Amino acid sequence: MNTGTISGAGLGLRRALLAELRQMQPGAVDFLECAPENWIGVGGVLGDALQDLASRHSFTCHGLSLSLGGAAPLHQLLLKQIRQFLDLHQVNLYSEHLSWCADAGQLYDLLPIPFTDEAVRHVGARISQVQDALGRRIAIENVSYYAAPYQALSEVDFITAVLDEADCDLLLDVNNIYVNAINHGYDARGFIARMPTRRIVCYHVAGHFDEADDLKVDTHGADVKAEVWDLLAHTYTLHGVRPTLLERDFNFPPLDTLLAEVDAIRTLQAKALA
Repeated sequence: MNTGTISGAGLGLRRALLAELRQMQPGAVDFLECAPENWIGVGGVLGDALQDLASRHSFTCHGLSLSLGGAAPLHQLLLKQIRQFLDLHQVNLYSEHLSWCADAGQLYDLLPIPFTDEAVRHVGARISQVQDALGRRIAIENVSYYAAPYQALSEVDFITAVLDEADCDLLLDVNNIYVNAINHGYDARGFIARMPTRRIVCYHVAGHFDEADDLKVDTHGADVKAEVWDLLAHTYTLHGVRPTLLERDFNFPPLDTLLAEVDAIRTLQAKALA
């Protein structure tokens, strides 16, 4: 496990928040997370804003486009650009989704991978190629999904098998586990208990939409639900405190509201450490 100097509670860097983030008081967040694809090659006013934030805050990066589970060849130019971005901003913690999102072109959605032994070998080999290209270990994130193409393995067995096959780290998204547990009828706490502690380098939490009692949609567009906060606290108890990011992608409230949720993460971390 290597998170470099990253610790505490962070917030996702979104363009809609740029102006407010630049006005934050020192220590308001412990780190910021961005998607490199959204910033590679960006200059001008936006590029200056990113550089200003990078000079004052630790960064983590969370990829969107590598399509680790896809069949199309890995995008070598993008990998080169991501490595340059990570090196430039001294990013020690880079993660990607355990999903696929491209074929002949980007599909702009995170699609589920069949839970099979063949897929374990395929995805594991691709993650190894990515780690070699980037010159660093990466973490993979358990994703939310609403239809499963084929499940010879359970979700938890598939994730742990991929981690072992690729020898990579895990970004444990607690909200995704909650959403999947409701939608697919499994026990969230039992799932978390089976995650390998030694591979967990960070956590994500986010808000979701309650479509129905048995259907939750992972939107990143609402406040974190009480049940997810409880699940995060339980996760800290089982696996220990790790850097934890609050994700918010739209329906942005005032920054103070988001920072209150960041402080809620810190409170749970302090209780767990105590």
